[in-house]
Amino acid sequence: MIKATINLQDLRRKIYIKAKTDKSWRFWGIYVHVCKTETLHASYKLAKQNNGAPGIDGVTFDDIESTGVDKFLESLRSDLLSKTYHPLRNRKHEIPKSGGKSRVLSIPCIRDRVVQGAVKLILEAIFDADFQPGSYGYRPKKTAAAAIEKITVAAIKNMTRVIDVDLKSYFDTVRHDILLSKIAARVDDENIMWLLKLILKAGGKIGVPQGGPLSPLLSNIYLNEVDKMLERAKEVSSNDGYQHIEYARWADDLVILIDGYRKWNWLANGAYKRLCEELAKLGVTLNLEKTRQVDLMKDEAFNFLGFVFRRAKTKQGKWGIMKTPKMEARTKLLRKLKEEFRRHRSQPLDRIIYLINPILRGWVNYYPRFCS
Repeated sequence: MIKATINLQDLRRKIYIKAKTDKSWRFWGIYVHVCKTETLHASYKLAKQNNGAPGIDGVTFDDIESTGVDKFLESLRSDLLSKTYHPLRNRKHEIPKSGGKSRVLSIPCIRDRVVQGAVKLILEAIFDADFQPGSYGYRPKKTAAAAIEKITVAAIKNMTRVIDVDLKSYFDTVRHDILLSKIAARVDDENIMWLLKLILKAGGKIGVPQGGPLSPLLSNIYLNEVDKMLERAKEVSSNDGYQHIEYARWADDLVILIDGYRKWNWLANGAYKRLCEELAKLGVTLNLEKTRQVDLMKDEAFNFLGFVFRRAKTKQGKWGIMKTPKMEARTKLLRKLKEEFRRHRSQPLDRIIYLINPILRGWVNYYPRFCS
């Protein structure tokens, strides 16, 4: 299949090309690549870049590096090769959300993060070849800016009827049996499947825990059939040479835009019905309180990736799409800045500037129009 002596970058490229050109191919013998020292080193480097908090064992990156990264990774590699590796339970951490609610992160220990990252480096090359153009979240060379631009262009082209989709507790409801069957359709390696089962069980009997490096890839695999359905809808409705439906998905954040002319009412109704059918196959349900059908022509608005989208006239008097940061995002920025000022009020001014500049820079990079 693939020579084990090639480097990781070449390996991922070869796997991707094979997956792209042969949609029925099931990859075998790939567990050895997960266990390779180069893969584990690359995964450790990525984990350290994210600089996450320690897991349930309390081990930090400083602890690992004080005793030696090579020694740590060699021990982990030995456990994987002998199949004596067993992940620890994830550490739970709540993050406040608007409305007094919270989102629970499940944080693996660094050892388990490295294993998940190594699995992701190999499986990502397979499954990214199967993902659809409208899927943007946590994919190589895909950005939130590109997803936002796609939605903006579609709305300008008169796709003004919007299905603003909200999935009810999506990550907590992913069924392991369905997910593993989707992976097995492309992976014929019992060792990989064994490892995936261990990783999933460490997070509970159901669901994909948010917080591990493998979770975003698994969540995209699970919803890929929904994306395929929407791609087919684009094809069957474009026989007049024009496009009448568009979508963009970032993890569980999905918006569908349909042509605003009355003759395309059937397409809006059909897309919603088919969406419900595909989600039902997965055991995923819509949050009916938050899922909305919006008409931009009636001055209604919808949210996507931190922006509020609304139809408005440009300075030239033409109709366009206005995007403004959500109030929640603005409040979060102010809260974060206040916290930094409070914590470091006794520090010199240049020190405070040094600390808040990365926060402001991140805001400017994501919301550039609103910071000029």
